[in-house]
Amino acid sequence: MEYSSIFHDMNKRYCYALEKGKFLFRIRTKRNNINRVILHYQDKYIPVQYFDTRKQLEMKKIASDSYNDYFEAIISIDVICLRYFFELTDHSGCTVYYGNYEFYEHEITNIDFMFDCPQNLREEEMFCIPEWAKNKIVYQIFPSRFASSKQIAKEIWYKKPIGHRENLQGDLKGIIQRLSYLKDLGIDILYLTPIFASDSTHKYDTIDYYQIDPSFGTKEDLQNLVQTAHAMGMKVILDGVFNHTSPKFFAFEDIRRNQEASAYRDWYFIEEFPLRKGSRMEKPNYKSFSYYGGMPKLNLRNPETADYFIQVACYWLQQYQIDGWRLDVADEISHVFWKKFRKAIKAINPNALIIGEVWHYAGDFLEGDEWDSVMNYPFYSAVQAFAAEESITATKFLEDLGFLRGNLHQSVYPVLWNLIDSHDTARFLYTCGEKKEKLKLAAALQLLMPGMPMIYYGDEYGMTGGPDPDCRRGMVWDATYQDTAIHHWYQSLIQVRKKFPCITEGSIITVQTVDEAGLIILTRQLSDQKITLIFHGKEAEVKLPEYTGQPDLITGNPFNGILKAYETIAINSSSL
Repeated sequence: MEYSSIFHDMNKRYCYALEKGKFLFRIRTKRNNINRVILHYQDKYIPVQYFDTRKQLEMKKIASDSYNDYFEAIISIDVICLRYFFELTDHSGCTVYYGNYEFYEHEITNIDFMFDCPQNLREEEMFCIPEWAKNKIVYQIFPSRFASSKQIAKEIWYKKPIGHRENLQGDLKGIIQRLSYLKDLGIDILYLTPIFASDSTHKYDTIDYYQIDPSFGTKEDLQNLVQTAHAMGMKVILDGVFNHTSPKFFAFEDIRRNQEASAYRDWYFIEEFPLRKGSRMEKPNYKSFSYYGGMPKLNLRNPETADYFIQVACYWLQQYQIDGWRLDVADEISHVFWKKFRKAIKAINPNALIIGEVWHYAGDFLEGDEWDSVMNYPFYSAVQAFAAEESITATKFLEDLGFLRGNLHQSVYPVLWNLIDSHDTARFLYTCGEKKEKLKLAAALQLLMPGMPMIYYGDEYGMTGGPDPDCRRGMVWDATYQDTAIHHWYQSLIQVRKKFPCITEGSIITVQTVDEAGLIILTRQLSDQKITLIFHGKEAEVKLPEYTGQPDLITGNPFNGILKAYETIAINSSSL
């Protein structure tokens, strides 16, 4: 037994309240090393000789990654404080007991040698995530390139490749005119990249956080968009760029004018005066996003700066009833700021959703007192590697997802924004060499798994494009540029996802991978509903005779027993 690989901590990731009186406990072990884990627990303050409160529960292995297994147990308690320990048995039959960070050969009876869980404290720290958001479908819109209320010439709108400076005149009214399309597709949430005043097409260099960029419209247009979306059952989330500003933002302008004498000098990280913007070969003499002098970095440790931007976020939430914020470059801003930010946002609307942009695992931001979720770039990387590049096996793909399931708070998993591309990446179709069957596989992995699939505008019509900025081409509204077969595939996947909740909410009852064939076979169950999902990540055909004749829920046709290249099927196995 590998003692050094066994890990548990008395913190909000490994011991926490799911709801009042309902607690989750988690322990991590070396992969395939431990056969059985039993959670032992008892009341801290009631001696067993007076009243025996001791109980035990076998824990379930809920996930595995490349190196670890993760076991969980959920119990109901009503105590002041709980004491607990673990009984671990390996495959050879050797048993040890683990409590208070020590291992013992015999069952632990002294409560001082057990772990500690104060119930009230954990319930006060409970991670409350908006129920409405769980497993909903997000659609990312780049406003300047999505839809325009004006007549734009085809040679302008459909230009390819496209650069940063092309003005396609997309606007908020154009988005409003396309809301019925999004509703029919099955979209639940609109996420708009920045819409505030800026002199760039991308708007990630904000000049005025209290004004809608005139090219997009007015505050009344935003209000109309939000109200219309809400009336249609859709939510609206805006992009908050609070890591940096435009150099034309009033505070930085004042520094540029007054240098050391500026009242705003502590709003940024100025290294020396006079200011020097830098060039391609020279860094600016102030901190900035990616060393680019056109995006000076804000000092949110300064209380005045922090208060200003929290007020900005609260203003749009309160005055225009938006449903949350996606936070740009969020992992480069301090935990202190985000804790304060969350308190302010949730005080206005406890059901507002807070999503951080981070390109790696971000467990330290997801403990219930900062963000609700993240853009799930680890999912993006896994799909790229498995479906586009074919550089990892089916087993490794599930292991990568297993790491997230085993390490993140259980409540976070249904609200992870699962993406296959975005405005910051090349289009998936481009990265997979324009192989549309691979795009269909990636879409299936995205839409037939728990979490919040985030569809980047136009993917559903087979849009392509290289790295930023070419991934931001004009949306293909003209039928000449649309792949209707891809669109039908997306519609079918969304319909299956919504019709069969066991796909997103069910427990995995069987999982199988066949690496040489690129097969992932998952069966999920919720009550009496059971669905088997089969994803095929190879070009060669593979035979699955055991499913022959079963209706494929995605196409509606009986499965002929042969999976084609990169094909996905969903079988209703409730009666099998």
